[in-house]
Amino acid sequence: MMIEVMKSKLHCVTVTEANLNYMGSITIDEDLMDAANLIAGEKVQICDNNNGERFETYIIKGERGSGCICLNGAAARRVQVGDVVIIISYALMDFEEAKHFKPSVVFPGEGNKL
Repeated sequence: MMIEVMKSKLHCVTVTEANLNYMGSITIDEDLMDAANLIAGEKVQICDNNNGERFETYIIKGERGSGCICLNGAAARRVQVGDVVIIISYALMDFEEAKHFKPSVVFPGEGNKL
């Protein structure tokens, strides 16, 4: 049996931009992506602590060291710059494998810095 489990999480990062005139997705600082074991194109769930919104999109690589968390396209309507969000990715794995799997969880500091 396969189950879906949390693979990675960026916990409480701050939205730095919301760009309505871009073709969808979330742009994430490449340093944050590496730390959380995330890749470009990966599907993620965004949970906004300020307004309760929960939605899915995919990742675009952002400038390394920039602290960028930018919601693009339609997703830009679901957040405000300055909102605190949690970014979660999930993976399908065998039930037995999932029992021993350790997700990557990152708690960035001020300015979305590691």
